[in-house]
Amino acid sequence: MSVKILHFADAHIDSYTGGRLNSKTGFSYHTGDFLAAMDEIVDLAISENVQMVLFAGDAYRSSTPVPTFQREWQRRMVRLSEAKITTLMIPGNHDISNSTFKASALQEMDTLPVPYLHYAAKGIHLYTPKELDGLPVQVLAVPWMPLSLQSARDKENRLSPEERAGQMEREIVKRVQTAVGKADPGLPLILLTHYSVQGSKYPSGQSAELGRDVTLSRSLVCDPAFSYTALGHIHLFQDLNEGQQPPVIYPGSIERVDYGEAREKKGVVIAEVENHHAEYSFRELHSRPMYNLKYEAKDGETIQQDLLDLLPTPEQAQDAMIRLSITYPHAFESKINERELRQRVEGALDFQIKRKPIYETRMRIQSKNISSLTPKDLLETYCQTTNTSEAETDALCALAEEIFKEALIN
Repeated sequence: MSVKILHFADAHIDSYTGGRLNSKTGFSYHTGDFLAAMDEIVDLAISENVQMVLFAGDAYRSSTPVPTFQREWQRRMVRLSEAKITTLMIPGNHDISNSTFKASALQEMDTLPVPYLHYAAKGIHLYTPKELDGLPVQVLAVPWMPLSLQSARDKENRLSPEERAGQMEREIVKRVQTAVGKADPGLPLILLTHYSVQGSKYPSGQSAELGRDVTLSRSLVCDPAFSYTALGHIHLFQDLNEGQQPPVIYPGSIERVDYGEAREKKGVVIAEVENHHAEYSFRELHSRPMYNLKYEAKDGETIQQDLLDLLPTPEQAQDAMIRLSITYPHAFESKINERELRQRVEGALDFQIKRKPIYETRMRIQSKNISSLTPKDLLETYCQTTNTSEAETDALCALAEEIFKEALIN
């Protein structure tokens, strides 16, 4: 017997607040894209007749979301409840406060009983069929836990952040192994967690605090005791155990959180999970076109046309989001016609230009008696400080020698 699941993570529905405002919703258009992605996920779960939705953390960008976004999240969760789809959520690092006294961003899901909706607020916990509305599956939930918990135990402050992360990882491994030992071997077991895993690939717009974050070992998440490993935290879709069992999946974020993710496909994963085996497919969600363009100017005479050629066509730019980063010598400043660039993509929802002028550093010749240097000495010194090749230096000096001779004759 198998269970059909939909696995998604890193919704971050309030992560983008810039860009053009949609007067009909009160949100910026790109913020609306995140909510539209959530609607698409719920629609997909219903149309595909999935039995369970697993959310692997990071509903918001912070542990204190504004009530408006909490309302929007709850609306989508209630739709899943009304469709009688069992939904299990865990908090991610953006949902959890560093203070042990403060509630997480998803805490209200645990205080307001909603049928078929479950929030893993108990730390590491093995959910049984009884707790999952009778579904023939077990889920081992391992939500994000802040390092402040480990810091509180280290009262004498003897450990570095890296040592605390290592200590917490060992504790997680021990508790996971204990829970696996208590699981029913006759039922599928799913690991649901929100952490980095060794060997994971990060998108260009996301980085890890290496050594300061808990990083799980591949051996833990690839344990054959699991039928499927549902991960969250990294915004790039990937299977860390590709071609083997169990699938170890990061579905990625549901929408492009920043321009660093411009080229990535965004979506969710639907899987058929049975005991010790799972088959899955990545389902791409509709995303607004996003361009992250970079240009380094070499020629001041062609810079403007080069930039125009680099930009998407007016048709491609319509309702798109565009960032153009320009690196150029400061002397080319007047060659860039920003107004013309903006006119080319005036249909874009967001067009950002990042100028990065390079200023030539005035050289100071380190010599106590500079007046004693000949013109040739000065030229050679200049070539050395500008890393001019030896061949070019010799050619310049030879040409300069002729100029100096002509000047003396005249």
